[in-house]
Amino acid sequence: MIELSKAEFEVLDALWINYPATASQIIERLSDDKQWHEKTIKTLLGRLVKKGALSFEKEGRQYIYTPCINRADYTQKESQNFIERFFSGRIAPLVSGFAKSEKLSQQDINELKKVIDDWEKNQK
Repeated sequence: MIELSKAEFEVLDALWINYPATASQIIERLSDDKQWHEKTIKTLLGRLVKKGALSFEKEGRQYIYTPCINRADYTQKESQNFIERFFSGRIAPLVSGFAKSEKLSQQDINELKKVIDDWEKNQK
């Protein structure tokens, strides 16, 4: 899987909202949250193209960008890498840490129970 910096991920995340998109559209999406210069975003777009995370087509004077990687696939792989690196591949210590710090809401608990229930049903 492609490795992305935090800034590259944020640009790709802005594209995942609605694509294909022009550089101007991506810049507009990011301008609400970021104080990045337009040139910085275009540099990040170029890096993402080099890494194979984006493709583009030239249409007149504009470049139209499309993600080459799926958001769900990328976040799944990054989640697995995180759990492997910090928790030796075990999920229980991660969830336990959140529970002990009282960072789990009732909604989180209900969703986790449902995930476990669904997983157990599929194992039979």
